[in-house]
Amino acid sequence: MEKRRLGKTDIEITPIGLGCWQFGQGGNFIARFWSTLDQGVITDTVAAALKNGISWFDTAEIYGGGKSEKALAAALSSLKVRPGSAVIATKWFPIFRTAKSIGATIHARVECLSPYPIDLHQVHQPWSYSPISAQMKEMAALVKAGRVRSVGVSNFSARQMEEAHAALSSFGVPLASNQIRYNLLDRRIETNGTLEAARRLGVTLIAYSPLAQGILTGRFHDDPQSARNVPRMRRMGGAYSEKSIQKTRPLIDELRAIARAHGATVSQVALNWTVSYNDAVVVAIPGASRSAHAEQSADSMGFKLSVRELARIEELSRAVARR
Repeated sequence: MEKRRLGKTDIEITPIGLGCWQFGQGGNFIARFWSTLDQGVITDTVAAALKNGISWFDTAEIYGGGKSEKALAAALSSLKVRPGSAVIATKWFPIFRTAKSIGATIHARVECLSPYPIDLHQVHQPWSYSPISAQMKEMAALVKAGRVRSVGVSNFSARQMEEAHAALSSFGVPLASNQIRYNLLDRRIETNGTLEAARRLGVTLIAYSPLAQGILTGRFHDDPQSARNVPRMRRMGGAYSEKSIQKTRPLIDELRAIARAHGATVSQVALNWTVSYNDAVVVAIPGASRSAHAEQSADSMGFKLSVRELARIEELSRAVARR
């Protein structure tokens, strides 16, 4: 798989990474958005990702209160992955905290991920008690101290991203990334200034939920009743309702037709579009709850969508996407 530069850092990543929210093993409220996976399944999933070319993994403090980080490190260790050979991204959770918590909790992040270094440390939400400038000062200090390699943010608006970029720049540290929700059903970054600002600043956008939490796999269109098996926390948003499924069916049908032409799956076409439509600005971190999911995600880069296919997907996406 090709590699792309992470922002203006010297870190290279594949267009497709592996999101590790689902590795939280029921450790807290946030982890219960997903069914609990045992360590054997997690290790097999990580192995499939690595075998098929995925070079990086995104986790967070809040994913099970450190359990996702520990499960990822345990999987990599059991697979005898050399520290530094895979790129590891994690996140500091800012709610009800000040910027001082960044430095105070980095030892816990390091311990949970040990022996794997933190290549990208991100502010998970723009909701700290401290201003963005104070948060970036603490993050820059971690880079200067060699505790982390680079700094990113998550769920930041265009204005907030620009503020973070400016604050880090004053310390000689680039803002590497902004992790945002982006997929064929949610394209708000194209109209709210986030995509334009990322291009201008040289910031990589990391698309989370690139398959709209499974909607863009087409499996709920094939079997609407299977939505009942989705954890209740995820179903509460209404995306799995019969009305929502019917609304997105024309898009899924077109993705399925394009997939047949490439010997691919619906999800692979959706992922390919996500990381191809905006050149190299956007990368994606689909999750995987078993090895076959990780393998399919990696293989989404094995074909090239034509101009006509991109245009047709664009047309049908615009009809149903949030913008």
